[in-house]
Amino acid sequence: MRIALLLIAMALSGQAMAEACIIRSQAERLDVKLCQQNRTIPPNLFRNGFCQPQLRGQKVSVEYVEMCPQGAFGVCRDAKIAGADYRQDIHYYGVATDATYLKPACERQSQGNWMGQ
Repeated sequence: MRIALLLIAMALSGQAMAEACIIRSQAERLDVKLCQQNRTIPPNLFRNGFCQPQLRGQKVSVEYVEMCPQGAFGVCRDAKIAGADYRQDIHYYGVATDATYLKPACERQSQGNWMGQ
């Protein structure tokens, strides 16, 4: 009963439930895992566009979750999507030294806030 009331209250307030997708990409010597947490992207566009990367020559898997899991070495919070005013949080897992490249991209290209772990 409490959950139903919470869902109704959220619907009436215009808030959406959290939505995220974990993307794993594998190539010959590359294994990448990241999670995109939706902030302002319309849900259908998020699921059918942003969470469906087309990476030539790579095996890609996508898992939808309510929220991104703990354990990321860094998060680009409030990242802006190029060419649109949509926002998301991008959680990075794997090789922490990749932060050397991801932090500047987060701050300059995505106008986000880098949170290192």
